[in-house]
Amino acid sequence: MHDQAVFKHRLLPMVLIAPQLIITLIFFIWPAGQAIYQSLFIEDAFGFSRDFVGLDNFVYLLSDPEYWSSVRVTFVFSGLVALAAMALALLLAAMADRVIKGAAGYKTLLIWPYAVAPVVAAVIWWLMFNPSIGIMAALTELFGYRWNHYVNGGEAMTVVVIASAWKQISYNFIFFLAGMQAIPRSLIEAAAIDGAGPFRRFWQIVFPLLSPVAFFLLVVNVVYAFFETFGVIHATTLGGPGNATRTLVYKVYEDGFVGLDMGSSAAQSVILMLLVIGLTVLQFKFVEKKVQY
Repeated sequence: MHDQAVFKHRLLPMVLIAPQLIITLIFFIWPAGQAIYQSLFIEDAFGFSRDFVGLDNFVYLLSDPEYWSSVRVTFVFSGLVALAAMALALLLAAMADRVIKGAAGYKTLLIWPYAVAPVVAAVIWWLMFNPSIGIMAALTELFGYRWNHYVNGGEAMTVVVIASAWKQISYNFIFFLAGMQAIPRSLIEAAAIDGAGPFRRFWQIVFPLLSPVAFFLLVVNVVYAFFETFGVIHATTLGGPGNATRTLVYKVYEDGFVGLDMGSSAAQSVILMLLVIGLTVLQFKFVEKKVQY
């Protein structure tokens, strides 16, 4: 039973939450409302006139093959980023959870990459895979393979996935490690006494108990891949080659800021917002079900 906070005056709690409410209103609610409103119009390139078209922007998007191509690229990209970032983070967390000498230093070093901006991470991996000067491209050439992500769509996708996943591994590592350290050691010791090996203890005891954390991180990583990887793609492939790495959020930028089609760009933003809302609701439903269980 938690003690409830008691305020002597009703105005005080309102004053305390007012800054957060103002920030949410200005940077989230108002832009979302503007996007919904703007998605119902077609504007000229200079913004001097607009025509109300209702849901025509959405109808056009859902019948546009290029949009569905971006949808496919986005889901493939998001799945690969989430899988790679979570799998490597889980492996590192399992290794760091062991009692070893200098464990605190290893954990600190594993957390540091999260402080790197996505654009910086992208430039680092872009240089490493550069066909002319990159060390990774040179290593692939030693095995008889000529790497060039400027013309190969699969290689370009590999670069942006690696850069995006590397940036997110540290975030996942923190949560997985905290979840592992919260598991009672008596359960692990009892399984060891019963003869269960390390691999069996992990998959039958540790991993099931980490499922709420894993699902939370899955949603967070998918949302991260949907939105926060714009800088990675813009700094490396610009959505190419041949739109092989043009995700939904990058298409919003191309249509709105390059093509100056603000109505279509706003409609795409609304669809992305609905996807994020759906993922968030799914996450809370899953966590609530786990808590009740």
